[in-house]
Amino acid sequence: MGCGKPTNPISPIHSAGCVCDVVRAILDIQNQAVQDECSPCTSNCFLEPLGGIVSPARSAADTRVFMLITKDGTPFKAFFSSPSADPCICTSVFFRVEDMFDECCATLRVLEPLCTFDSSESTVDLLSRDGCCINMKKICKVDDWNSTDSCITVDLACFCAVQCIADVDLGICN
Repeated sequence: MGCGKPTNPISPIHSAGCVCDVVRAILDIQNQAVQDECSPCTSNCFLEPLGGIVSPARSAADTRVFMLITKDGTPFKAFFSSPSADPCICTSVFFRVEDMFDECCATLRVLEPLCTFDSSESTVDLLSRDGCCINMKKICKVDDWNSTDSCITVDLACFCAVQCIADVDLGICN
């Protein structure tokens, strides 16, 4: 089965794939936000409770930050708008799932990538110099995120992988 392709070649309907299952599990974990024993695998997207990725002792977490990987192996990017960001920096590869519907569609909140090196917080411009591609080295500089008001609706069947990055507290109101 290829990414985003139906499992039945006769039927054009996409079946729910592993990316859909993982994002649905992330949504459930975010919604539950219950305390439980920590798992020894600290980067597993199915890890419960929320707050277990990176810092198992973290108790205040409302978001599991993740990236989606496209068919060509690159991170999926989306635009965001944020009053705290430089207006020339508007692209992110980091998301929070807000809702799922129609089996494999999701509404994702685009997260502003931040670097808190030297106690100063600044938005990380993830684009390469030509502005068309994501600079993979800049992704490594991101160590924090801000919530934005920018959301995008995606068909999760179009992605090949999901990578969970961290559990954080973004102050999201339920």
